Amino acid sequence: MSATPPDQPRLAAGFEASAFVRRAEVEGGFGTVLHRGDAERGTLLLAIAERGQHVACLARSLGSNGYEWIRVGPPPADSAILSSFLEKRRRNDPDEWQIELDIPSAERFIAETSAAG
Repeated sequence: MSATPPDQPRLAAGFEASAFVRRAEVEGGFGTVLHRGDAERGTLLLAIAERGQHVACLARSLGSNGYEWIRVGPPPADSAILSSFLEKRRRNDPDEWQIELDIPSAERFIAETSAAG
């Protein structure tokens, strides 16, 4: 996956969260913030669904080549498993933003997001 160099400035987490919600809506889907983290430096987690069915979770991580989106969490699963996973992450990182996106062509969205770093 492509990565953003760590020395490049990063947008505020709250701004990025809003942008993901707007992008989902522009593409004919739905987006909502499940949990608000630190507005400036919070991490981001995207819970991606297509037609109400969980597809994947993506988290931005700082790797050796910069920021990149990686798949985390349960494979496509029922809502109870996903809810449990998200709750555990909130307990471990209260600064994390959790954004749910229900979008058409979820796999394309994941590939594009991953390629963008």
